[in-house]
Amino acid sequence: MPALKIEHVIKRHGTLETVSDVSLNVEPGERVALLGHNGAGKTTIIKMVLGLMPITAGSIDVLGHAPGTAAARKQTGYLPESVAFHGALTGREQLHHFARLKSTSLKAADDLLERVGLAHAADRRIRTYSKGMRQRIGLAQVVLGQPKLAILDEPTSGLDPVSRHEFYDIVEELANNGSAVMLSSHALTELELRTDRIAILSKGQLVANDSLQKLRDLASLPIKFKVTASNDTIEGVNQQLGGKRVNCQSLELMCAPDQKIGVLSAITALGPVVKDVDVTPASLEELYRHFSNVEEQTK
Repeated sequence: MPALKIEHVIKRHGTLETVSDVSLNVEPGERVALLGHNGAGKTTIIKMVLGLMPITAGSIDVLGHAPGTAAARKQTGYLPESVAFHGALTGREQLHHFARLKSTSLKAADDLLERVGLAHAADRRIRTYSKGMRQRIGLAQVVLGQPKLAILDEPTSGLDPVSRHEFYDIVEELANNGSAVMLSSHALTELELRTDRIAILSKGQLVANDSLQKLRDLASLPIKFKVTASNDTIEGVNQQLGGKRVNCQSLELMCAPDQKIGVLSAITALGPVVKDVDVTPASLEELYRHFSNVEEQTK
């Protein structure tokens, strides 16, 4: 049974329809990235899942309960894009407060402060924290009590590269322990290897919903090859393979996905004159643009 089940949901504000017949499930242990431009409907869907905004039509099931009910809230962790805590409290006091609300041990809260890299600042006032430090307190309160559903809205905002890496390690731990995770983010590059499924919204419509590889298969966008040779052989390689010279030692080739093996065979046949080959499939950013543009063109 899905931890989160969204079925044919519509949201209207007067005559403006901001979410149009969206159906989306998140299974236990699954990490789903919810993508879309500003105004695409991501925040509206999150608010409806949390019970903060009524649904115009359709239904949402949160762990077998209606959105916003005590039973649904008890099993759901939420990290908003802009976290706000009481500045006069220390990080430890704030997390201990959340632990009591979730009937979780204070030791578990202290362990999480260590896990998110805030043990050194646990007894400082939150008003002295940077945005990234406040974001880490927010992540810790999500993880408290091992929620069965975690909703993360722009969760890496304000985090440095090392902290972002650590954040996704924690998300992976959540999923490995059976939590369903739905995260909304504009940081597409970091999501490619850190999520199981990609859901793309455009103007309130769900225009894509599948694994990264299956989206690549559906889009059939070109694959890029970068072939490196020596200064004195690159011209011959260029004549054999075609493509575009990018410097005195490299050239770029583009091909359709179903031509990849043929191109690799042609490169391999050149033997030791080829020093290196990089193969780059369509990125998540390119797929996002593709599926958003397809939706635009069908209107």
